Amino acid sequence: MTESEMSAIRSRYLGVDKKKRKIRKMNDRKFVFDWDAQDDTLNNESPAAAGINRQGAQIMFGRGHLAGLDDTGPIASRRTGDVQLADARERRQAAKAGLDERHWSEKPLEEMRDRDWRIFREDFSISARGGQIPHPLRSWTESSIPVQILEVIEKIGYKEPSPIQRQAIPIGLQNRDIIGIAETGSGKTAAFVIPMLAFISRLPPFTDENRHLGPYALIMAPTRELAQQIESETRKFASPLGFKCVSIVGGRSVEEQQFNLREGAEIIIATPGRLKDVIERHVLVLSQCRYVVMDEADRMVNLGFEADLLFILDRLPSELMEGEDNGEQMDVDGETMVRKGRSRVTTLFSATMPPPVERLAKKYLKRPAVITIGEAGRAVDTVEQKVEFVAGDEKKIQRILEILNSNQYPPPIIVFVNQKKTADMVAKGLQRGGWNAAILHSGKNQEQREAALNSLRTGDADILVATDLAGRGIDVQDVSLVINFQMANTIEAYVHRIGRTGRAGKQGTAITFLTNEDYEVMYDLKQEISKSPISKVSIELAKHEAAQHKMSREMKRKRDAEDEG
Repeated sequence: MTESEMSAIRSRYLGVDKKKRKIRKMNDRKFVFDWDAQDDTLNNESPAAAGINRQGAQIMFGRGHLAGLDDTGPIASRRTGDVQLADARERRQAAKAGLDERHWSEKPLEEMRDRDWRIFREDFSISARGGQIPHPLRSWTESSIPVQILEVIEKIGYKEPSPIQRQAIPIGLQNRDIIGIAETGSGKTAAFVIPMLAFISRLPPFTDENRHLGPYALIMAPTRELAQQIESETRKFASPLGFKCVSIVGGRSVEEQQFNLREGAEIIIATPGRLKDVIERHVLVLSQCRYVVMDEADRMVNLGFEADLLFILDRLPSELMEGEDNGEQMDVDGETMVRKGRSRVTTLFSATMPPPVERLAKKYLKRPAVITIGEAGRAVDTVEQKVEFVAGDEKKIQRILEILNSNQYPPPIIVFVNQKKTADMVAKGLQRGGWNAAILHSGKNQEQREAALNSLRTGDADILVATDLAGRGIDVQDVSLVINFQMANTIEAYVHRIGRTGRAGKQGTAITFLTNEDYEVMYDLKQEISKSPISKVSIELAKHEAAQHKMSREMKRKRDAEDEG
């Protein structure tokens, strides 16, 4: 045996030659980062083993389809020159380990695993808690929605569920109480109407014996416009199923609404103030109301309807309906229609959760499932937010005309103001500039409000000048631009205003005119814009003193006094 062969055997079985290794002294406190090449065991692995290690790392850390990682995966065939690393044995080993690199969209429903559902929820920014939350909808056809309602959905033209619909509908079909927190324009109406219709379709049909006992379902909304919009959308689903919808809102005579209720209605859509009025007049009773929806609950509270809501909710039946007991109730298709001891289903949707809304939920909802889409109270990512410092009403009107005349933003466009008189003044200024402007505020009667919205939808008006009355729930398709002629008094109102554009996944723009008088909301505004992936905080706002930290009116007064002193 030659000396070189003996050296190779020693190296193989006895380790490397000690003379060639740099031996570290015990008292040497320096950490040595380099190592001898022979110490590297990775080089001795087979390509297949290395591939399995890489797969293990991906199993540990997960893999997101929308995070920008490639979809080839470790199992896929990868070549370096002519050497194929992913051979048949490697693929067999990966399959034996249970690794499936396909994205959830490539899998049938029965092959979805917990990891796939986690990625699905991440893809649609869905968060849900409350225990035993069902999987969200991947598509309409895979849902447990009754066939007759699915046919209506297809006829209306709903292609894919929105994120709130994906999670709220499966929970709603379990007849559970729900708190839904989602941005405006996210498709909440269908999210509560579809489970509601599935619920009331199992109840006895209306007859002369029961129609006078009131509706089966009640939907409450903060404004007439939103209530009528919900009525229009609900009717698309309910009418083909043989259910009647009636709205009870202010601005119309009680006698007219009493006439509409003469034959009864399974579904009532109402504003809290007018609904309280008709209940007190005994025009309507709620003896058999089993399904309650509060839409835009935070807005109802902000408008002062909290007492009215409490009055209405306390008028709902608390006793169990005929045919029920305290055990399992009204078993339908092997499932319990209403959970043990429950007399109704209550659903609350809101963009934010201020303390009064939390009190409502705590008192009237029983162990609700809580669904959050995105981040509660945050502006949608499809709206580019811009800020300009413009002082004086005349300069603001001139700047709006410059923006409009640039032809960068096609109609319809909405301009928000804080006062009714300002709305009238701005509309006249825009009309003098050659633009058709409609006006919407609380000084207009119901017919004028509806005419203003219709003129914007039909194209007879290019611009709607409105107060915060139009800031919530008003859906006008394809609004390209929102201008805040005056900054909203709160960041929540600002978020809802700019939510009129960038709806249904489309891109939109919001331009806000600021003055030094807006110091109370500048910090919040800067924070809000900085969260947007497509917006940049203007230098002027970023450097403004009031945007460095939250400043109240008292702090401003104190600082001004110190400056004068």
